[in-house]
Formats: sequence, structure tokens, C-alpha cells
Amino acid sequence: MKFFIDTANLAQIKEAADLGVLDGVTTNPSLMAKEGIKGKDNILKHYVDICHIVDGDVSAEVIATDFKGIVEEGEMLASLHENIVVKVPMIKDGVKALRYFTDKGIRTNCTLVFSPGQALLAAKAGATYVSPFIGRIDDVSSDGIQLIADMRLIYDNYGFETQILAASIRHAMHIIDCARLGADVATCPLSAILDLLKHPLTDIGLEKFLADAKK
Repeated sequence: MKFFIDTANLAQIKEAADLGVLDGVTTNPSLMAKEGIKGKDNILKHYVDICHIVDGDVSAEVIATDFKGIVEEGEMLASLHENIVVKVPMIKDGVKALRYFTDKGIRTNCTLVFSPGQALLAAKAGATYVSPFIGRIDDVSSDGIQLIADMRLIYDNYGFETQILAASIRHAMHIIDCARLGADVATCPLSAILDLLKHPLTDIGLEKFLADAKK
């Protein structure tokens, strides 16, 4: 499983990269705003700054919602750096744009996916990644992890090369559950990745080893 960090915070991205397990980054307009990144030029520069930290795919999201606008914005984003993957919303014009980008050799991440049908359409259109938002599905009393299972079965049935990028991950068990089901990527906050380190028996064992070493 690949680990992506879902943030626009450069310090957190560097910390995850220094840990040696980071494969990429996902961002969106909300995450940019959270870091106080405003204005088109500043946002574009920030994407490039992220690419200089991470040796892997960096999803950069389009703002446009019409086909022409998505294509123009996506081509501009893709030209910023070879690591950029164009993030496209799961809407009708978004699916059309996915096919356009696929035919042009531009890698894509179809975002805001909440159903197997949406995931199937995105894969048919050639998306490089599809992002099911499992935490948000849980929020409405449904089962986000089941969507991962459904997508894995459908993609394997037909040999789709589209990668399942589990998104809206809230905690370490979401990561483990997605790994069990064969999600290709988990994108999550740094805190969820660091929580994988934690186990009380590790702490107890280390404390005993250190105590014995002093004897």
C-alpha cells in the first residue's frame, strides 16, 4: 500500500517524507485555505514547493466544473511539475475531462467518489486514481469500508488499472481496514500515519529493555 499525506502543510509533508514511508501528497482548496495560501500565483507556487519535497505523485485539484474549464485548468496544473496529478471531481463534465486527460497522457485523480457506480465510471474513463471518501460515508451512517471492498471486486473483475486511493481517512484502523481489502493507496493526515506506530506492549517492552540495559 502507498501512503499519501492529505495536507498542504509543508512541515508535515517534510516530517512524513523524513519518516521514509511517504509516496505522495493529496491537496484540495480547503487544505490550501487552511494553510493561508491565497491567490492563484501563491497556490501554484505552493504546489511546486510540495513537489520539491516529495518524490511521488502530488494531486492538484481543479476549481472549474465545466468541461472546457477543467481541461484548461488541468493542463496548466500538469505543466507545473512532472509529479502533478490532476484532481477532477466526479461530475458529468469531470468524467468527460478524465477521458480527455487519459487520451493526452495526463494522469488524474477522480475525487468525491461515494458509490461503486461512480467508481466504475471513473475507471472506464481511464482515471489513474479514484478517491472514495470513506470517512464522509461513515458520517452519514453508511459503510465507507464496504465501498473499498466493492471497488476492489469490480476493478479486479475487469482488470482496471485504476488505483483505489482511499480518502477521508480518520484514524489508523481505517488504514488497516483499507490495506486488508487491497486499496492501492491511503491518503490521510500525518496523525493517522503516526498512530500506526503506537502499541502499549511496544512501550512496555522498550521500557524493560532500557531498564535491563542499565543493570
